Amino acid sequence: MLLSLAQWLQTLTPEFGFLRVFQYLTFRALGASMTALVVGLAAGPFVIRRLAALKIGQPVRGYGMETHLSKSGTPTMGGVLVLFSIVLATLLWFDLSNRFVWIVLFVTLGFGAIGWVDDWRKVVRKDPEGMRSREKYMWMSVVGLLAAFYLLFSISESSNWRVLQLFYAWVRSGFDLNFPPKTNLLVPFFKEISYPLGGIGFVILTYLVIVGASNAVNLTDGLDGLAIMPVVMVGSALGVFAYVTGSVVYSRYLFFPHIPGSGELLVFCSAMAGAGLAFLWFNTHPAQVFMGDVGALALGGALGTIAVIVRQEIVFFVMGGIFVVEAISVMMQVSYFKYTKKRFGEGRRILKMAPLHHHFEKSGWRETQVVVRFWIITMLLCLVGLSTLKLR
Repeated sequence: MLLSLAQWLQTLTPEFGFLRVFQYLTFRALGASMTALVVGLAAGPFVIRRLAALKIGQPVRGYGMETHLSKSGTPTMGGVLVLFSIVLATLLWFDLSNRFVWIVLFVTLGFGAIGWVDDWRKVVRKDPEGMRSREKYMWMSVVGLLAAFYLLFSISESSNWRVLQLFYAWVRSGFDLNFPPKTNLLVPFFKEISYPLGGIGFVILTYLVIVGASNAVNLTDGLDGLAIMPVVMVGSALGVFAYVTGSVVYSRYLFFPHIPGSGELLVFCSAMAGAGLAFLWFNTHPAQVFMGDVGALALGGALGTIAVIVRQEIVFFVMGGIFVVEAISVMMQVSYFKYTKKRFGEGRRILKMAPLHHHFEKSGWRETQVVVRFWIITMLLCLVGLSTLKLR
């Protein structure tokens, strides 16, 4: 919005020539980060008071950690603060004609709406199950698949009209259309190794990345500040990849596919970092507010969508290793419990408690120890991911 305003003012008189600074992506990314940070810090106390007044308090499971019982009643659904800050900052600073930012906003708000309904039913309506699993995954699948089909064609085409034409040609061909190398699965640390996915393969992989990342971040969001800081770090690293793939010079020099328009995602990633740090101000131990599904599902979906656009699904898997391990720990625990209950008549557990962060708490780690150590691991994994920029 500010970019369009600056361009319009420059056409009126030469006196507004200094507004050319808005054309620089790095300047607008910095502006988005600062805007989201200031908005989040300023609106945080008001949002927390409103959530408390509405009695939107976090219920604590009776079979959960005893040390968490004191958190019962802490305002939740604080993810609305994060999403508001991100959306406002992004709309102010990004190029409104950029299709990639719009699709990321669509996924973010779509998953945020699903999480909001789930939280509302749990907290306000006092329904312990919230949104039923089938209903939740159905709506997540709708959003994920719409994004996947759009990205399949928009990565290789520069206009929405051409996207529709290519989609029509793909359907008429019986879903047997050759796609450019930009849609291949890139293997990190190698310059020229990539695997063609085809149209269906790309859609399936994109769906799994977006929906999987959303659920993985949601499972990680169980301790004060545990999820939001890795989101900030991984999102910032993906912003660097977006800047590289969006630049003709850098992408060619570093042997990355050039994806016109993807660089604008740096604005969104910067806004997400600023909003995340603002939320951490209130979410750090002892937390004044929890993110809830409305924030966790939305942020995870956004990260997954950006990773697909910049063609770094494998690197995202590495950098978001904490999210991946947390999700795997839950799947292993549930699967092993069901298997042993069916075979032996009594369910057994691999971990003391799932997700993994609760296992470490049960093992004697303090909450702050778990959180900070997971942050350190994420930082190291992000550095490994960023090293693939040059080590190819």
